[in-house]
Amino acid sequence: MTNGSTRRELLGAGVAAATLAAPVRALAGDSFAGGAMPTDEAYWRTIAAQYDLPKGIVQLENGNWGAMARPVFAAYQRHLARVNTETSFYSRRGFGADAIALRDRVAAEIGAAPDEIAFTRGATEALLGLIGGYNRLRAGDQLLYADLDYDSMQAGFRSVARRRGLEVVTIALPEPATYQTIIDSYEAALKAHPRVRLMLLTHVSHRTGLVVPVREIVAMARARGVDVIVDSAHAFGQLDFKVGDLGADFIGYTCQKWIGAPLGVGLFYIKRDRLDAIDLSIGEDPGARDTIQQRIHTGTTDIAALLTVGDALDFHHRIGIRAKEARLRHLRDLWAEQGRAMPGIEVLTPSDPRLTSALTSFRLKGMTSMADNRALAKQLLDRFGIFTVERDGPARGACVRVTPGVFTSSDDVERLVAALRTLRR
Repeated sequence: MTNGSTRRELLGAGVAAATLAAPVRALAGDSFAGGAMPTDEAYWRTIAAQYDLPKGIVQLENGNWGAMARPVFAAYQRHLARVNTETSFYSRRGFGADAIALRDRVAAEIGAAPDEIAFTRGATEALLGLIGGYNRLRAGDQLLYADLDYDSMQAGFRSVARRRGLEVVTIALPEPATYQTIIDSYEAALKAHPRVRLMLLTHVSHRTGLVVPVREIVAMARARGVDVIVDSAHAFGQLDFKVGDLGADFIGYTCQKWIGAPLGVGLFYIKRDRLDAIDLSIGEDPGARDTIQQRIHTGTTDIAALLTVGDALDFHHRIGIRAKEARLRHLRDLWAEQGRAMPGIEVLTPSDPRLTSALTSFRLKGMTSMADNRALAKQLLDRFGIFTVERDGPARGACVRVTPGVFTSSDDVERLVAALRTLRR
């Protein structure tokens, strides 16, 4: 296998699953069997025991990236040792088959065909590749994004607009939101701006955790001749969904957040019959082959990190996505709904479970500046040992983001509730 073809296989693939070094009680079928109810603290302690967590703090910031479970980290070290020892002997003679195996597995994981995905170094690279490569725009067309979309993607839309003579349309999503008012907001924007040809849609907001009705909005946009690029960075591994559930032709993912793979692995999906809507990477020359891998050119990537995605998926499946989603929602509701009932606490996502995820933000009433919420996050850490992170919100003020993980206990969450009762006084 040539160096070029090995690199292309790297961009589209990886390794078969490895057995977990430390056993986790398996879950059966489509039910929360084996004691895997979201309120079963004994069961979730067995999950938490698979992680090495920082000492002396309650880790409620799982949104930047997710910790690797101990068996996944051990697998990463094994892969790294092999890559470091065998170097190009492995990359040129063995990695291609492993890369294809992982590509096929991850494609099945998201409900795509193997030739519809390509690996990147993260969701940001994946989504910017889709945004910059989209070739159906003409001077005078409009691009649409919302205030809760990720900053880099907003910047990508603005950059494309400047370079191609386009106009950017922005909307503020409703707060408080309902399922229907979110749909209505996009519908109103599309009616008011009939020249919109490309739209950004964030599946789960990194600011507030709001889950938007992707399928309904994508269908509405398609009926008006509008393509949609979906940012599913925070949804993959946290919510139970497949490509077909979204109905979108272009989607970006990351593996380092809720799947729990090492840093530096993401991917994008392009529906097979829409491949021609995304240009080849500028690092690729046209040739006999025309594949999705030619839409991204990363150069040499972290092979060991990519190989570990299979191990992360093993651990993910031993818990089960339905059990995982239910547990994360339970932890979110445990603190957020108690906080919502407290005078002076503003929880920035609704109670509707269709619109919520593990990630949720709050602020004290009237404290809307970044300085206010930076001080609030610092107080939570210094006084209560609770680690969160402050987020900006361009249209609605800053907030503090709380993101429990599968290793979080209900005691950790109740500690946050006790802190909120103190802070609001």
